[in-house]
Amino acid sequence: MASDSNLTKKPRAVAVNVLKGGFGKSTTAINLARELAERNGRVLLVDLDDNGHTTFNLGYRDQYESDNHVQEVLLDGADPLDHVVPVTDDLDLLPSHEALEEVETNLKSAMASSQRLNRNVVDPLLGDTYSYIVVDTPANRGKLNDNALFATKNLIVPLRPESGWESGITQTNKRLIQEARQYFDLQLLALVPTDLSERLDQDTRDRNLLYAINSRDELASCVPNFAHLSAADWEAIDAGNYNGDLPGIRHRASIDKAHRARKPLRDYDPECDQLKCYEELAQTVENGGVIR
Repeated sequence: MASDSNLTKKPRAVAVNVLKGGFGKSTTAINLARELAERNGRVLLVDLDDNGHTTFNLGYRDQYESDNHVQEVLLDGADPLDHVVPVTDDLDLLPSHEALEEVETNLKSAMASSQRLNRNVVDPLLGDTYSYIVVDTPANRGKLNDNALFATKNLIVPLRPESGWESGITQTNKRLIQEARQYFDLQLLALVPTDLSERLDQDTRDRNLLYAINSRDELASCVPNFAHLSAADWEAIDAGNYNGDLPGIRHRASIDKAHRARKPLRDYDPECDQLKCYEELAQTVENGGVIR
């Protein structure tokens, strides 16, 4: 991967999104935000997913069930800093809430309904209070998703090697990316294969996912280096003499255990070999895209 030492970092917001549940959005958002904080200082993680997995996995179920702070911030103009909670010294969380469906409904009748997150959170906080803002999004279309995309204008799409991954990326591209690009410039920063565990020299879901995203011209440029495989790599895999790191974010028990411990991976297991992938993903956000 090219070094970013000569690139000027600038504040950036990014949404983690795929129109398919169970594809690792919350895990990706948490650990991306944590690595950005490790590398840059203060970062805000915003949980707009109504299932609240990011909020739960960081130990703030009580905030999910308290007063509807998301309604207050997005619709009533409350100061978001009055509602953020600490994750680490440099990482804060604006938690999700159990009544996000109500917020979604109320946004539909609000003026500038797709601009509330940008106007009330991202614009006043990005660059002054926080170096980066990461938004975990719902797995369905709606005003909360529209707000996330408009406010960040940068997108990371996690993919798990499960049945439906192809429809997930297809629907995300058609119903989110292409529709959004009719109104503003939305950049797809990275496709992130995650939770991989199967062999690549056999007809497995891991192989099919990695081969598909690395061989399609419209996708390959967005595959991070930790998941990138060239034609020569595939030849080596099939010949049984591939010596590189196994591509993609691999399944590790410590990633699941970190959720149960209510911590990001770095704070639960700083020796986990998959942290290097999240570090590279943070660098991709800093650079504004994948650099070979």
